[in-house]
Formats: sequence, C-alpha cells, structure tokens
Amino acid sequence: MLNRLGSTCGCTVLTGLLWTLSVTHAASEDLTNPPAIATETTTRATVQATLQTKAHALIDQMEALYRGETSRARILMKINTPQYQREMSLSTSSQGVDNFFIRILSPRRDAGITTLKLDNEMWNYFPKIDKIIKVPPSMMMGSWMGSDFTNDDLVKETTLSEDYHLSLVETPDQYVITLLPRTQTVTIWGKIEYVIDRQHLVPISQRFFDDRGELVRKLNFSHLKDYDGHLRPSQLEMKALNKPGHNTQVIYESLEFNPDDLSTDVFTLRNLRRRQ
Repeated sequence: MLNRLGSTCGCTVLTGLLWTLSVTHAASEDLTNPPAIATETTTRATVQATLQTKAHALIDQMEALYRGETSRARILMKINTPQYQREMSLSTSSQGVDNFFIRILSPRRDAGITTLKLDNEMWNYFPKIDKIIKVPPSMMMGSWMGSDFTNDDLVKETTLSEDYHLSLVETPDQYVITLLPRTQTVTIWGKIEYVIDRQHLVPISQRFFDDRGELVRKLNFSHLKDYDGHLRPSQLEMKALNKPGHNTQVIYESLEFNPDDLSTDVFTLRNLRRRQ
C-alpha cells in the first residue's frame, strides 16, 4: 500500500512539475512572441508620434517663412468690399518670431500709422491724435486697419505649434495639417486646416472654421517668387466667406532676409512715433 501511495504521490508530483514547466514555457513564449495586436498598437503610436513631430516642425517653418532671423519687406495691401476698395503701401521689419514692426507709407491720410509687437505685447500709434494705444489680448482677433486680416495674422502673436493640437496627413503632393485649439488658447477659430506644397515647402492655403465647424474664411498663397535665393509666394489673398464680396490681397513687392542695416532700435516704443 505504501508503495502504491508513494507511486501515486510520485506521479502527482511529476504531473505537477510537468504542468509548471509547461506553463512557464508558455509564459516565456508569450514574452518573446507578444500578441500581434500589441505590436500593431505600438507601431501606430510610434507613427503617430512621428507625424506629430513632423507637423510641429512644418508649422514652425511655415510661420517663419517670411521672417528668418531678421527681415524687411515692402508690401501692397488691397482691401476690397462691396462698398469700397482701398490700397495701402506698408513697410515691415521682423526680428525672429517675437518682434515685428509695421509702418503705413500711403495713402496720405493713413501714412505714419505704426504697429509694434514685442514678445506678447502689441501697440498701435496714430499720428493724427499723437497717441500710442496698447492692443489688449482680447483684440488680437480683431481686424487690422479694416482689412480681412486680424491683428494676430499680421504680428503672429499666437504660436500655432504651441497653442493648437496638430495632426498631419500626407498625400503625394501635399501636407495637410489640422489644428484644433488647446483649452487655454484664446481664439475665435474652432479649427484651422493648413495645406503645404511638398515639393517647394511653401503654404498653399489656410482654411478657418468657427466653433460650429463652418468654414468662414480662406487664405490662399500664390505666385512663387525668388527673394534673396528664397522661393516664397509673393501674393496672399484672404477671403471672408461669411461676408460676400470681402477680400484682402497682400503683395510682396520686395523681401530681404537678414539685412545688414536693420537696427534693433526699430523694435522700440519710441520708434512708433519716429517719422520715416
């Protein structure tokens, strides 16, 4: 009986040992050969992270396209409405993405009006009343000088890659980046779609949607031109789709990158009042 009991116990122990080895081996196989779904999930996450990094780099490159370390430009702005058409000649200067200066050269009634952006602050100077007015953050989305461009469009106070969530879709000819505002971002846009030419790495269009998802304005870029060895769209047209007949054209008559004679004194409050 003891022999039978010992034999039985031995079989039981042996069976348990074999079962343990079998489970351990299976677990080892699970570790070395994880399920395909886990691999696919990791791959998707990696691809998504790569696309996000690329989207941020592309947006930063597009937003600095007309600036460089420093830049200076002469611009013709044409404002068209059903009631009137008007033109303004502007000179602009920039220093990185933080400092920006605009002076209206003509027409005579507007000549001398200046705009200055320093870091996250902005001022306008109106010579007829000899007054400098600081533009509050709540007015950054307001119209600049009656055009279809906002204050923010002109001076780039908003940093798209920081203030929006980005997603990127690639086609053979284009990069299409969708921007959704972060919770803390002050904006009137519910979504922006940014389309970029893959061959020349220049913007093609921007589409602006309100918080209900309706397309309310569109910015088109056209007429590529060489400026100091840099290929840039020379004409921009902003169309207000919720205001029929309203559009504003910006034509770059000249554009210099890193001009040697551009002084840092340009980007000062005292320069707002200075005559050209």
